[in-house]
Amino acid sequence: MDDTDRRILRVLSSNARMSGAALAAVLGVGESTVSLRLRRLQQDGFLRGAHADIDLAALGITVQALISIRLVSIIREDVESFRDEAPNWPGVLGLFHMAGVDDFLLHVAARDASELRDFVLEHLAGHPAVAHTETNLIFDHVAGRGIEQLLA
Repeated sequence: MDDTDRRILRVLSSNARMSGAALAAVLGVGESTVSLRLRRLQQDGFLRGAHADIDLAALGITVQALISIRLVSIIREDVESFRDEAPNWPGVLGLFHMAGVDDFLLHVAARDASELRDFVLEHLAGHPAVAHTETNLIFDHVAGRGIEQLLA
């Protein structure tokens, strides 16, 4: 990965829908160069995809929470089973495998507090691998721009 690759990723981190022509113009390189480099960045796993920034509140999904989860056991099979299962539950936006007191941090969204309560009761409270949970409501989320500095 060279400076041009880093510049491509930096620009795409703020506007993933930018056309190849616009990206080439911003970078001062040819469209064919951008096309070849994008393909290589994807093939090499540096660029995994483009994602839409969806306003959940506009869809009526007004509650988000981070749920700390401590498992009963940290046997590899139990950890991997939970890691594979949890992202498929309704409302799960992300799952982080953690070091420290808690084993996982689950980011979930719900239409309201009762839907969040139902999620916890249906998927976590009775789950045989889960020993403890702690739910923290998210009031606001501001995306960081740290990737731009990391790619500098």
